[in-house]
Amino acid sequence: MKSVPESAPGDPGPRGARGRRHRQDLVLDLVIDAGHVSVDDLVSSLRISPATARRDLDALADQQLVIRTHGGASANPDASSLPMRYRAARHAGAKEAIARRAVGLVDPGSVIGLNGGTTTTALAQELAARASFREAERPTVLVTNAINIAQELAVRKHLQLVVTGGVVRESSFELVGSWGEQLLAQIRIDTLFLGVNAVSARDGAVTHDESEASISARLMERSTRVVVVADAEKIGASAFARITPASGIHDLVTDSAADPAALEALRESGVRIHLADLDPVHQEAEQA
Repeated sequence: MKSVPESAPGDPGPRGARGRRHRQDLVLDLVIDAGHVSVDDLVSSLRISPATARRDLDALADQQLVIRTHGGASANPDASSLPMRYRAARHAGAKEAIARRAVGLVDPGSVIGLNGGTTTTALAQELAARASFREAERPTVLVTNAINIAQELAVRKHLQLVVTGGVVRESSFELVGSWGEQLLAQIRIDTLFLGVNAVSARDGAVTHDESEASISARLMERSTRVVVVADAEKIGASAFARITPASGIHDLVTDSAADPAALEALRESGVRIHLADLDPVHQEAEQA
């Protein structure tokens, strides 16, 4: 059981509603990493009272994020149910480093595709902030099926935003279904940045949901170049629904903590590997 650094004894984060959410994110992190935690584990790791630990576990169980057990809780095996706010916080430093590395692979003024996900959201934020894109003679076209990315980019005058349409999946903020696929049949994308739940030489790029896999596959079909962006935790892992075999991936941008053997297998499948270095502060935080 890993411990969570605290600013002061008995103070695992900000107070009030925001403090509860922050603390419950820490509890959820511990449950997922360990597979199962007891109330005593949480009392020791987070320096909270047993009553607070039980309330937090009950709240997470009510959201179907953990499975309550006698004296503790176990991880819910359905990782796709995790809310975006929690998934965005995991490995945030790695995702930001990947985003910075990935943006260097595209030119201002091109047509760029982004599916949904926490890493592609970080990439969208980097595109919005990068001076070379803001100062380009013509706008960069962004095509996305993610409503949170659309909201992030809608007010950026140097980006021309195209949203696919479709039905919203609440856990990922992605638009899925035939309406979006109909629009994609009429456009062309230069470079697609593809967020995934896992990627490997054996399975290719995969995700937890078949409808998300389908719209991502349509984005791929309309793209000249496909760049998978994924943090080290996803390299060599597996998930339910295939988006593409490894042969359909041109490039992979990941962080330097990725498993070397899994990367070599992808390289042998023809995927170009780009490693984003974590700065010392972020690297220490990722390994804590």
